[in-house]
Amino acid sequence: MNISARNCFRRQTSASPRLQVALAGFIAVASASVGLSAPAAAQGKLDARYEASLAGIEVGKGAWVIEIADDQYAAAASGATSGVMQAFSSGHGSGEAQGRIVGGQFVPMNYMASTTSAKKTETIRITLANGNIKDSSIEPEPPADADRIPVTDAHRRGVLDPMTASFLRVSGVGDPMSPDACRVSTPIFDGRMRYDLRLEYKRTEMVRAEKGYQGPALVCGIYFTPVSGYIPDRAAIKYLTGLRTMEVWLAPIAGTRVLAPFRLKIPTPVGNAVLQATQFITTATPPKSASRAQ
Repeated sequence: MNISARNCFRRQTSASPRLQVALAGFIAVASASVGLSAPAAAQGKLDARYEASLAGIEVGKGAWVIEIADDQYAAAASGATSGVMQAFSSGHGSGEAQGRIVGGQFVPMNYMASTTSAKKTETIRITLANGNIKDSSIEPEPPADADRIPVTDAHRRGVLDPMTASFLRVSGVGDPMSPDACRVSTPIFDGRMRYDLRLEYKRTEMVRAEKGYQGPALVCGIYFTPVSGYIPDRAAIKYLTGLRTMEVWLAPIAGTRVLAPFRLKIPTPVGNAVLQATQFITTATPPKSASRAQ
C-alpha cells in the first residue's frame, strides 16, 4: 500500500474506532443491542479472533471476548496493526464494557477504550446508569473546536456505549436468526460523539471460521447518522453518512439470544476495509441455579 493510499484510508476510517461498528476490537464497528424478553437462563461466552484487511492486504489483528450471564455481561476487545501496515505506522488499542441484564435488556454501567499510536495515547471512560451518561472523560482532554456540534444533556440520555452496542440481543422466543433481528436502530455515545446506527436486513449467508462456528449469519446493512459531537465538514463524517454499502455479518453466541459480528465490511476509496473472524468459538454455560444444584 503506498503512502497516499494509507493516508486516504486513515481519513475515511479515522472515526471508525469511535463508531465501533465496533470494529471489534480494532474497530468494531458497529451494530446494536435490541433485546428485551430473553429467558433469564440464557448464558454463554464468545472467544473470537479477527483479522483486518484493506483491499485484501492484512493491516491488523484483534481479539474479542464476550461473557453473558443471567443478570450481567462483560466484554473486552484488543487489537493492533499487523502485516504491511506496521511498515508505515504502528498502533494498538483495547476496550471493555460491563453492565447488567434487566428484563432481558443490556443496561451498560462502565466503558473504557484506550488507543496508542506513534504520536499519542488516548483513553476514553464512560459511566452510565439506566441508559443515561453519568460521567465521561477523554485523557488527554482534546482542545475545544468551535466547529464541533455540542453534545447536549438530552443527547446523553437513552444511549448505549460503543462496546455494548456492538452485539445484538434478540427479543422474544422465536428464531434469533430471523431477518427481523436486523431491523433496529441504536443511539450511541462514545465519549466524544453521539450518533445513531441503523441496521437493515439484506440476506442470510453460510459462514465458516478457521476455528469454531460454521453456520448461518445474518447480513445487515449499516447506516450511520451523526447527531452531535462531530465536525460537519470532516471528510470521514461526510463519507460515512453517505455510505449505503457498509455490511455486518451477525452470528449467534451459543446458549443465548445474542448475535455478534462475524464479519464487517466498510468500502473505502482504496478498497474494502474488512474485519473477518478467524476464530469464533461460542460456548453455552449453565445458569447459576443449575450449577448450584449439581
